[in-house]
Amino acid sequence: MRRRWRWVLAGTATVALVLGGPTAWAYSASSGRIVEPDEAPETDVALVLGAGVRPNGQPSRLLAGRLDVAAELYHQGVVRVLLLSGSVGPGDYDEPGTMRDYLTERGVAPEAIVEDSSGNSTWDSCLRARDVYGIHDLIIVSQRFHLPRAVALCGSAGLNVHGVPHNSGESNPPGTRLGYLRETAARLPAMWTALVTSSNAASDAAPDPSVSDALDVEAPTTADEDSTQQAGHGAPNARQGE
Repeated sequence: MRRRWRWVLAGTATVALVLGGPTAWAYSASSGRIVEPDEAPETDVALVLGAGVRPNGQPSRLLAGRLDVAAELYHQGVVRVLLLSGSVGPGDYDEPGTMRDYLTERGVAPEAIVEDSSGNSTWDSCLRARDVYGIHDLIIVSQRFHLPRAVALCGSAGLNVHGVPHNSGESNPPGTRLGYLRETAARLPAMWTALVTSSNAASDAAPDPSVSDALDVEAPTTADEDSTQQAGHGAPNARQGE
């Protein structure tokens, strides 16, 4: 009996180490890097990670929440360009295209949007932001339960990154629990990637100037902004209250 309890205790300790170690890594690596939308530092680019498209072609609830935060950051002048990273599947499944349509319907200028249709994982999106689009500083927009891993991974890729959450998952307890369970399982391979393989990792895709081209688009002058606001169109390109 005593021997059996030793095995039980050893197994419990192993599970705690396997699950607890990666979680501690993710929260430690992202410490101080996850901020609310009104605390986000001004950064040229926000990376919005895909989170599924409904059969009717609309973004999932989680994805719509991320896009709402991204649109808020854009309209408040916190970011200038939105990099939409997701996958394209069979038929009409197109995460970046769906994200673009949702954002333009909410007043984001098409020239401020760049679609990345090869963002098949969080790590892929981080590498492609760095190697394909030449980004060094960015904001990641996702749910709070996903951000520790996302920020830690992009940080291990050498990016200066902050995460801005949308709390849509928090208002749906079953969805929140499922999200945290998935994240707990995903953190072990993420930690391995960050600590073991990240130093030699690189995207083999050709450089894409779309982000730099979007940043080169001339920003509206102060006079243009004032006249636009007086006409009642659009949103000021500066944070409210500053």
